[in-house]
Amino acid sequence: MATKFDEALNRLIKGIFVCRNCKSKIRASSLKVSQGKIKCRSCSSVKLRPKRKK
Repeated sequence: MATKFDEALNRLIKGIFVCRNCKSKIRASSLKVSQGKIKCRSCSSVKLRPKRKK
């Protein structure tokens, strides 16, 4: 049953990061986030974490 929803999981979770300061969500590639090239639009922080699965 998990294979049926792989596209939905990719759309909802993959590539979404959450700011550790203001908790806003940002869609970006994980490579750019790990290099520190992506920053939060609200608070300009570079401290981001991946969105958690529920």
